[in-house]
Amino acid sequence: MSTTAWVDVLSADDLPTDDVLGVVVAGRDIALYTVGDAVYATDNICTHGQARLCDGFLDGHEIECPLHQGKFDVRDGRPTCAPVTAALRSYPVKVDGQRVYLQID
Repeated sequence: MSTTAWVDVLSADDLPTDDVLGVVVAGRDIALYTVGDAVYATDNICTHGQARLCDGFLDGHEIECPLHQGKFDVRDGRPTCAPVTAALRSYPVKVDGQRVYLQID
């Protein structure tokens, strides 16, 4: 049986503005993205080349992998540009007061 819980990750003040930040949550390497007022989270490792996406380039809702320039939509993890074909796992995010939480199972 799988259970999910909201995990307190960091202060909202620690989020970058329109950029990506790598964090480790419950033993998982996670990328947090801020786009405008929204916060998104995906696995931080590219499904194609094993590069850390937090080292990539965020352009709107797309993160570009620093290794082979494949792209993913940070809202749902789906690939948007070759050479990536497999989606990233994405995680629900909520900001409550000044704290950022991820839902991790």
